[in-house]
Amino acid sequence: MKIALIGYGKMGHMIEQIALSRGHDVICRIDVDNQGEFLSEAFRSADVAIEFTAPTVAYGNVQRCFEAGVKVVSGSTGWMAAHADDVRRQCSEEGQTLFWSSNFSVGVYIFGAVNRYLARIMNRFPEYNARMEEVHHIHKMDHPSGTAITLAEQLLGEVDRKDSWVVGNLTQPDGTVVTEHTPADNELGIDCIRRGEVPGIHSLRWDSEADSITITHDAHSRQGFALGAVLAAEYTACHSGLLTMDDLFSQL
Repeated sequence: MKIALIGYGKMGHMIEQIALSRGHDVICRIDVDNQGEFLSEAFRSADVAIEFTAPTVAYGNVQRCFEAGVKVVSGSTGWMAAHADDVRRQCSEEGQTLFWSSNFSVGVYIFGAVNRYLARIMNRFPEYNARMEEVHHIHKMDHPSGTAITLAEQLLGEVDRKDSWVVGNLTQPDGTVVTEHTPADNELGIDCIRRGEVPGIHSLRWDSEADSITITHDAHSRQGFALGAVLAAEYTACHSGLLTMDDLFSQL
């Protein structure tokens, strides 16, 4: 498979290593200093582009893939909510292909299944109140993380007494804590912490006067995310439309 990389930072380099180890060819690497490569023959010949950039440029990158007729896997967060309807239309009506996920980790996918199951149980026990915490490296621009939003929406789909999520406390890289919102009873609070080089920690705590239950996913490195992105690219090369991790795991 011929892969184009969009974004050649730490994630891009790790994706490249895993792709090469699985026998794929990385034929094009696009970063901030060589945007003209979007118009190259090498880029247009790619079977799949893998895009890991910033929320401010991700949608534009996806559009440039569509214009070139290149299928794209995007792991950039913080942009999909504003453009979901447009992307969905392009995939359903214009024949474009996008595989998007807020997190490509196999472990996070399993964690999401546990989250939904526990939330379904907790819907019957109103004495427990839920709160989430996510911790990421200081370079992450958006908060809460895309994974936190996905986990929150999973929980909201199962728990009748919660109908929206809000950012509660934001701990900035210098340790300053800013309270953005005090969650109401019907809101799921998400506390966000930016610290060091943490790849990603997500915890959901169910607390009552009697006890508490906490589930946590703690990423040890970015390797799991990179492997998942390559697996998604392999799947995308043979499928079309708007694809998600649910599609990928239905085949595993």
